[in-house]
Amino acid sequence: MKLGRAFVLAAAFGPALFSADLPVREVILYKHGVAFFERSGELKPGETARLDFKAEDMNDVLKSLTITDRKGGSISGVRYDASESLDKRLADFPFALGDQTSLSAFLDQLKGAQLEVRLGPETISGAIAGARLALIEDNGKSTQRETVTLLTGAGELRTIDLAAASSVKLTDPKLQALLANYLGVLNNARSKDKRSVYIDSVASAARELVASYMTPAAVWKSSYRLLFSGKDEPTLEGWAIVDNTSGEDWTNVKLSVVSGRPISFITQLYPPRYVQRPNAELAEDRPVGPQVFAGTVASIGAAPPPAAPKQAARAQGQAGIGGGGGSGVGGGRYMVNGSVAAVQQSSFDSIASGEDAGELFEYSFSSPVTVKMGESAMLPFLQQRVGARKLLIYSENMGLHPMNAAEISNSTGKTLDGGPITVYDSGSYAGEALVETLKTGDKRLISYGVDLGMRISTAWDTSRENVREIHLRRGLLTARSAIQETKTYTIQNVDAQAKTLVIEHPQRPGYTLLSQAAPEKTSNAYRFEVPVPASGSKTFAVQEERVADQTISLSSATPDVLTTWIQNKTLSDAGRRQLEQIAQKKSDIEANDAALKEIETDRDSLTKDQQRLRQNIQSLNAVAGQQDQVQQYARQLAATESRLASLRDNEIDLRKKKTQLQADLNSLIEKADF
Repeated sequence: MKLGRAFVLAAAFGPALFSADLPVREVILYKHGVAFFERSGELKPGETARLDFKAEDMNDVLKSLTITDRKGGSISGVRYDASESLDKRLADFPFALGDQTSLSAFLDQLKGAQLEVRLGPETISGAIAGARLALIEDNGKSTQRETVTLLTGAGELRTIDLAAASSVKLTDPKLQALLANYLGVLNNARSKDKRSVYIDSVASAARELVASYMTPAAVWKSSYRLLFSGKDEPTLEGWAIVDNTSGEDWTNVKLSVVSGRPISFITQLYPPRYVQRPNAELAEDRPVGPQVFAGTVASIGAAPPPAAPKQAARAQGQAGIGGGGGSGVGGGRYMVNGSVAAVQQSSFDSIASGEDAGELFEYSFSSPVTVKMGESAMLPFLQQRVGARKLLIYSENMGLHPMNAAEISNSTGKTLDGGPITVYDSGSYAGEALVETLKTGDKRLISYGVDLGMRISTAWDTSRENVREIHLRRGLLTARSAIQETKTYTIQNVDAQAKTLVIEHPQRPGYTLLSQAAPEKTSNAYRFEVPVPASGSKTFAVQEERVADQTISLSSATPDVLTTWIQNKTLSDAGRRQLEQIAQKKSDIEANDAALKEIETDRDSLTKDQQRLRQNIQSLNAVAGQQDQVQQYARQLAATESRLASLRDNEIDLRKKKTQLQADLNSLIEKADF
């Protein structure tokens, strides 16, 4: 008898398991990769509600699961499958069932356990002494049979052919429960990607349970249609595209979609977490002497024990988990946001209602929604008149032609989630666009086609750089100069109808507008609205100015550089006088330095002459009859020495003068301020 029969027989070993169904009642889809699920159903006494999840979703479930009893009961907690391996989970059981384990091999692991075997009308009970696969002689033929040997209450050892038994039962309730748990672990392990959460009913009455949680899910997408028709305001129609990737059907659920991106993250709550504990030992026992305690001098009434904290009641209306009262683990409900769109007006049975939820916005579909497992659905969430006007938009990167565009003002009172827009004009397809999430009261430009009836060219005109201001403070001369640039847009409209053109002129760092203020400005461009006549042309010029500062240090500036600034017409009279004094002082210093350099040159020349004369005198002293020539060289050497002494005196005077001139210059620079 193989394990298949063992399982059939083992079903009688343990109590029956009852599972309550908690179907999905509500789904809320967000834009950041998670979804809110609410399940509810009746849990009768003795029943267990089981919720199955993907193993990788358990972290989010354990982080967000809330359970409420609508009938006012309380929840003590939940159980769930551990993330340990199957071998580790089965290792704690006192028996093992392999893939080919026979019934006799299983019973042999339970030696000493009480077993009840029914053989026809006879029932034999006793403790298991052993079980094996034995050879039995029957009419001269040997066959293998599974047998079990029992020690009966009368002290007899009886060997029983299990093939002849109509039933086998373990009479110990603990063993029955262990076997049931073992088989349950094996059954759950068949799906390696599934993990279960169990909610047990320990109350004596039926309970109405609501379980809510967040799990990863496909984000919902929004799609729009914008319909221009005649003189009426255009219609904007919005569809929500939802994908059911949850692994089960959504049948008549309350569905909502959210616009907004709350913060969400994954925390590793499902895998067991272990910590390294420190080693600690008690100190060696030591004799303890008597201790004398001081007596009290006053008695103060003992304070009453602190009252147990009262559990705050949880309000559970539309914003709660479930609709009724009651207490439970967790509570509260997640809110959301929606979007808009329109094509040729569709015939909707109902439109989703929208409401703000803090910084988010929720669209709730009024009718129950059914989406089968693995299917997707398009659900209308908005159909409403919206403020919009047609115009053209142009920026230089578009080339020769501007784009057909529309300016949409969100007058719906709802948040419009970002998504694609298909534009219809007078019942015909006009193009497609993308729009970012649009809050109520905000407006946005969308472009959906190229307008071939208008051509635009641009030309630049740049003026020379002009100095506007000159300032001097703390020895630094700062000149503020400006350069003006004009960009001219030449617009040619060949269509026989007037048009409104929006020009997006790029913002450049350091440049400011001169000719006009921009009615609108984006993060990187100015927007100018230009009416263009039918079958005509127009030019539009944008003047800009760039202001830059140039700073020089007067201590390092040459007189020629200062003369250039002195001649600048922008300089004030007071500033000109101060710069002239500084320039003159710098010129005096340069002249003094030139005189010092000339003295140094003369001194070097005279020193070389002295060396030559001394060499000549030394050479002639060794030659007879050259005394006259030696005397002549001696007189020249004396004259050179006299001139060197005079040069040294002049050098000392010039260096003193330079010190004074430099002090005067530093004083002028320090005092200069304009």
